Amino acid sequence: MEFVKLTLVFVEAALELVPRECWNHSAVVSDARRRGKKPEQLLLDRSYHHAAMKSLVDAHKRGRPDIVHFCLLTSLSSILSKKGLLEVYVHTRDDKLIWVNPETRLPRVYERFKGLIEALYEQHIIESDGKKLLELKDATLTDLLFTLKPDKVILMSEKGNRLTMKELGELLISCKRPVVLIGAFPRGELEERTVKVSDAVVCIHEEPLDAWSVTSYVICSLEYALGY
Repeated sequence: MEFVKLTLVFVEAALELVPRECWNHSAVVSDARRRGKKPEQLLLDRSYHHAAMKSLVDAHKRGRPDIVHFCLLTSLSSILSKKGLLEVYVHTRDDKLIWVNPETRLPRVYERFKGLIEALYEQHIIESDGKKLLELKDATLTDLLFTLKPDKVILMSEKGNRLTMKELGELLISCKRPVVLIGAFPRGELEERTVKVSDAVVCIHEEPLDAWSVTSYVICSLEYALGY
């Protein structure tokens, strides 16, 4: 079986617009005024909206768009991506799905990245010179996997089976089109529905790691196995 492509899905991503119950909070109103936007047009960001988030359900897992930003920059700048062997999606906790064109040059500056994603939420598609760069739609993780039809779905978690970088690379290269799920939230447990869609749960360290570190580890393990 010949390896074709790796798909990374950043799951339960802490990426969402400010929810309705926070629109009138002073922290959100102040940030909206500063940026010349309406509260409902802003991405929820703990750096600015911490006080407004205190009453939100699962607040500890929300309001961190920077995690997705770091993960996407790590992924898209990799050798694997430049070789056309990587596909990337972001799936949020509220079942929004973002497809990212591997040719997309994302803003390096975080505030500009937030502005881009806010525009994506309004327009659903971001294009440049007739080329689609980002697309946003409503979809569950199960919907995405049904479309991708992977031969193996691997979930990265400190509660999984411990593999070395070499072993992980060998596992990935033994598949034709593997999908790797990486949690893109600051802390907390993965939801049961995420665990259930996985064929294997893999651990690379016994303690939780930052999502972008896991991303780099996964990509490097496969690049090494492919001889890059």
